[in-house]
Amino acid sequence: MNTIGTPLLWGCFSVIVILMLAIDLFLQRRSDQPGMSVKQAAIWSLLWISLTLLFAVAFWWYLDSNQGRAVANMQTTAFLTGWLLEKALAVDNVFVWLMLFSYFSVPPAQQRRVLVYGVLGAIVLRTVMIFAGSWLVMQFHWILYLFGAFLLFTGVKMALAKHGDAQTAGDTALMRWVRKHLRMTDELHGEKFFIRRNGILFATPLLLALIMIEFSDVIFAVDSIPAIFAVTTDPFIVLTSNLFAILGLRAMYFLLAGMADRFPLLKYGLALILIFIGFKMLLIDIYPLPVSVSLSVVAMILLLTMLLNVLVNRRRDRLNSHV
Repeated sequence: MNTIGTPLLWGCFSVIVILMLAIDLFLQRRSDQPGMSVKQAAIWSLLWISLTLLFAVAFWWYLDSNQGRAVANMQTTAFLTGWLLEKALAVDNVFVWLMLFSYFSVPPAQQRRVLVYGVLGAIVLRTVMIFAGSWLVMQFHWILYLFGAFLLFTGVKMALAKHGDAQTAGDTALMRWVRKHLRMTDELHGEKFFIRRNGILFATPLLLALIMIEFSDVIFAVDSIPAIFAVTTDPFIVLTSNLFAILGLRAMYFLLAGMADRFPLLKYGLALILIFIGFKMLLIDIYPLPVSVSLSVVAMILLLTMLLNVLVNRRRDRLNSHV
């Protein structure tokens, strides 16, 4: 499998991930708060972004020293593009988590444990899916066209979809199957996923919430991973950009909690990104767009979406103030 990743790069990346996860888990266990305050979530989000940019700088310096400026520029831009794509698409994932927690009536005190296990599970699942996807692309180049068509379809579907709610988020075939095949309590029991009653093991709704969060991440990964393959098929770039985005998901959740209604146009921006990436993938052998162009387009769409959201919110707030 062709990759820019050397044993040194893989080793450094692994150390960074393990160290930051250990610090995050240690601080989370030491904290007496049920979750993160908005201020703490903002600080952690800035920390993850800063760490990602520092990694990008170190990655560029390593490649510039060993393989030349052109390779360093191209691969670092691919990393940043993949990270930005995953970060943008992850916002929609976070809003699904909000709906699931609302459906299960999970209070903040129990949410953080589910989020910790959810992020750890996402890291494992993404790693497996990325290496499997890289192998498939390497063996069957034509699969990129399938990915492109899928992303076009997904983008159009996202743009036309109605806003979901907590009830529909929790009403799925998977949830009905789990409820049918597991003994479950009707109420939460703190942060416990299982309890015993009269010697019989029962699952709690918190376990079902965790299962649904992991399942939702798989669904979103089916969108985001093919999108990054339109930028690069190098497993090192795809995996590192994905995991750096995922590691900041817990902080992003607490930062965006309660703000879902402030992003009414977000789905249209994400849909446009998926449609653009889909077209890029379909044209990959006819007119391959430079990675720098992809990064610019994705960043411009996100920036324009955020600006339009600000304008819509201001107009809505003005109208509400006059009512």
